[in-house]
Amino acid sequence: MIALVAGATRGTGRGIAVELGAIGATVYCTGRSTRASRSEMDRPETIEETAELVTAAGGKGIAVQVDHLDQEQVKALAARVDSEQGRLDVLVNDVWGGDWLTQWNVPVWEHDLDNGLRLMRLAIDTHIITSHYLLPLMIRNPGGLVVEVTDGTKAYNDDHYRLSLFYDQAKTAVTRLAYALSHDLRKHECAAVALTPGFLRSEAMLENMGVTEETWRDFIPKNATWGVSETPAFAGRAVAALARDEDRMRWSGQSLDSGQLAQEYGFTDVDGSRPDVWRYIREVEEGGKEASPDDYR
Repeated sequence: MIALVAGATRGTGRGIAVELGAIGATVYCTGRSTRASRSEMDRPETIEETAELVTAAGGKGIAVQVDHLDQEQVKALAARVDSEQGRLDVLVNDVWGGDWLTQWNVPVWEHDLDNGLRLMRLAIDTHIITSHYLLPLMIRNPGGLVVEVTDGTKAYNDDHYRLSLFYDQAKTAVTRLAYALSHDLRKHECAAVALTPGFLRSEAMLENMGVTEETWRDFIPKNATWGVSETPAFAGRAVAALARDEDRMRWSGQSLDSGQLAQEYGFTDVDGSRPDVWRYIREVEEGGKEASPDDYR
């Protein structure tokens, strides 16, 4: 299996890349942050580390520095994958890097316009540019899979304001990209889905909460929903399950979440649980049901 995870430097992208490695895939891990230079996110995680984790998991990780807004760089990436592999079976569009540009609960007329537009380019244009250049490799063979990674299910985002016009547009647009791609890919027998993790214990989120992966439960008294959080591996296992499912076309065009797919395919997070935060939000946070976060793990 030949896979490419665009935006594999950290968080969900890294989790997906590693879990694809765990099922033996060769995974191209792309992003802007390397051991030699950092992106505007200015975080320590690198694509080389991700590639090494992929290899350690049982696959073959290949790190390639790419700015997915740069068409020539993405075109060169596609040419390299074509030259080295001659095919592409799984494409994961996970490029993001826009959290730091978002001003939460600020109306559009007060939000920094340049930052807002940059955020949308990072979230949407990168995915389209990557699909434009990489999908010609995928459609050579039936059975390919495109995963558009977003935040929030379609059902949730359709009737919830995501605290910023720009963030709201970015995350709902990515779900629609998967739907549109499913139409383009159908005659080639390739599937496209939108996938959202739940409350993610990413490197940055753990730092924001002032906890580590070992002490993450210490934050639950301050935020009960955090009790249904998940590691990046959980979404990674969701993608791995989809990639191995010969009947994956049944999902094409749909908005999926990691908790939902865990119930379908039977995989767990690294602690053996199956966190289902979107159902927790619907039934407990908003529905008034009395329940412990542990009941949704």
